Amino acid sequence: MSLTAKKHSSPLKLDDKQSERDTRELRIDKVGVRGLRFPIQVRDRTRRVQNTVATLGMFVDLPKEFKGTHMSRFVEVLHAHGNIIHVENISAILHELQKKLHSATSHLEIEFPYFMSKRSPVTKKESVMDYIARFDAAACGHETDFVLTVKVNVTTLCPCSKAIAKYGAHNQRGEVTVALRSRKIVWIEEVIEMIEASASSELYSLLKRQDEKAVTERAYENPVFVEDLVRNVALRLNAHPQVTWYKVEAENYESIHNHNAYACIERYPEVRIKVKR
Repeated sequence: MSLTAKKHSSPLKLDDKQSERDTRELRIDKVGVRGLRFPIQVRDRTRRVQNTVATLGMFVDLPKEFKGTHMSRFVEVLHAHGNIIHVENISAILHELQKKLHSATSHLEIEFPYFMSKRSPVTKKESVMDYIARFDAAACGHETDFVLTVKVNVTTLCPCSKAIAKYGAHNQRGEVTVALRSRKIVWIEEVIEMIEASASSELYSLLKRQDEKAVTERAYENPVFVEDLVRNVALRLNAHPQVTWYKVEAENYESIHNHNAYACIERYPEVRIKVKR
């Protein structure tokens, strides 16, 4: 065999720079990949799956003695678990990241558009509404933490404007963000329903004239400040038996001011005691 043939037949040894020792004595809390687009299926409340596209971040801690982590292994772990992502298999992904990258902690963030079919209030025309949902999960050893976040756009009408204006009241679109921890699964649809019920009116993709009249009048009859909005959502979360922590944020994109209105409530709901009757 010629020297050239031997060179082609023997595997080429490549340097593993990430595994080299680092002398700066600084542990990195989170290192990994972010902005990874990936097709996923998410289960909805009816136990069916919805196809969507997620933007993911996957991270682990890096001990101080290592120069870098192996970025390709994050994508390997993701592909190894297929494209159905839900609460039940997130912990498996987190623990596989720890094992594959020899780390004590792992983190997973998944953000995706979530679609629901809605009917307009009067003509009952069906259309699809999109929302933003997000999973943030972390593992430390065998312990895991999971936070569900849902963003919903709503209509808010100003109570003050209604009280003082002769001809009407200004309204605007508001964005409500709810993040929560829970004992058991809280479905994305549940959070959407709580938020929409707390506003002056919910939004729709398709409205005919009769629907637009109904939505406008509903908002006028149900004015809410941004403070009312977060309190209304918080009361519903307080009453949910599975919620253990939540953060509610609301931002109104004001129509007559050159600024937005904002409010936030963060709580650990009080321990609920069942009274025997």
